[in-house]
Formats: sequence, structure tokens, C-alpha cells
Amino acid sequence: MSWLTPTLLGVLTVAAARGTWSPCGLSMISAINPMSERSRGNRYWLTTLWFVAGAVLGGAGLGLAGAVLALVLRPLAGTPALLLGAACCLLALAADLRIGGLHLPLHPRQVNELWLMRYRRWLYAAGFGAQIGVGFATYIMTAATYLVVALAGLTGSPGQALGAGLLFGLVRGLAVLLSARCRTGDALRRLHARLHAADRLSLRVVMVVELLAGIGLAGAMAPLAGALAAVAGCVILLIAVRPAPDRARMAEPVT
Repeated sequence: MSWLTPTLLGVLTVAAARGTWSPCGLSMISAINPMSERSRGNRYWLTTLWFVAGAVLGGAGLGLAGAVLALVLRPLAGTPALLLGAACCLLALAADLRIGGLHLPLHPRQVNELWLMRYRRWLYAAGFGAQIGVGFATYIMTAATYLVVALAGLTGSPGQALGAGLLFGLVRGLAVLLSARCRTGDALRRLHARLHAADRLSLRVVMVVELLAGIGLAGAMAPLAGALAAVAGCVILLIAVRPAPDRARMAEPVT
């Protein structure tokens, strides 16, 4: 099994989980919970099933894009793919740290919450889920989302790329279950407070995975390449944390 496969699994998991902290992810937790669904006369668990199904369908769209890229990049299988994968990981790390103002497009868009009043439960739940699950239809909270597509393409396997997209959508969709025990307004507010407190930590976890992924892919080519990737990653981190008046602003999570 290529090193790209486990690396892709790790990156897509943290990238999908990081999406929970997007304005859309947080609004879904507020909009779809036992309390709100009861007020609309719906069963919460059935609504979440529709939402997760929609998210998986959206992830399939992401996977199809990765599958097409995998067909294009298949000739690069082997060392070139590992080299490009390592470079993409370090680029994603630099973008999340906003080195020199670098960042990838954020697509600041939210789902239309008027759907909650206009459409039936299956349509708004599955529709919201599909937009969340595809990864690029709403706020992009980390460069690792782009990295998922790049690594999926570099596997050279359309099947793996499609599977990665489905798993990405599933992880994003399951985040709505965080509100499963919120049956009062106070419980929902406490959940949002905990999520707010973990915001920066979630981004740091993603960046650690990006760094380790870059080192791992480079090291799979040769120990020396792995060492060079580790040095490059450390240089990126040192640049990001150097004392500066705007250091606090640079540490703000991508929104």
C-alpha cells in the first residue's frame, strides 16, 4: 500500500472535522438539534439521517473530482507523486499559518437557512448536508481541504479518490450529532462555548497533521528527503511564530 493512502486518510479526517468550526458547521448544529426539530414537528434522528446522507452524497462529488484528477496524475505514480504530495502538505501548512499573507481561497458562503421554513425536512436536511459534505460549497476552514483533493489525485487510483470523498462527507455530516444531547437552550449554548474554546486547538491539530504528512511522504522516498522536509517544516513554523506586533492576528483561524 502506498504511503499516500494512509496520509490521505489522516488529512481528510482532520480537514473534515475542522469544518465543524465554520459558520456553516456551527449554524447546522444550531439549526438541527432535538429542540429545534421538535419545534418543527420532526424527529431529530430522522432529520440527521437525511443530513448525513446528503453529506455523503456531497462527498461523492468531491470524490469524483479527485477521481478525475487521479486519472490525470496516474503517470506520476511512485517517487514523483510522493514528492508532490510532500510539497503540497508543506504548502498547506504555510497557508494555514498564513506565512507572508499566503492563504488559499476561503469561499465565504453560508447555506440558506430560509430552507428550514420553505421546504420539507428531507429536502432541507439533505440539501444542507450535500453543501457541507462537498467541502467547497461553503466556508473553507483550512487549506487541508484542498490538500485532500491533491492527495486523492496523487494516489493515481480513482477508486481510492472516490472513497476518500465519501469518507470526507461522512465525517463532515456526523458533526451534526454533536447536538444530539442538547434538549434545552442552555445545553446548546454550553456546546457552542466548548466548541469556541476548542477552535484554535482544532486548527493546530490540522497543522500538526499537515507537517507530519509532509515529513512522512518525503521520508517514504528517502530518509534524507524526510529530514529535509522536517527542516522545511520547522522553518515554516519558526517564521510563523517569530515575535511580531501582529502575531496574534496571524494566529487567528481561517474563516
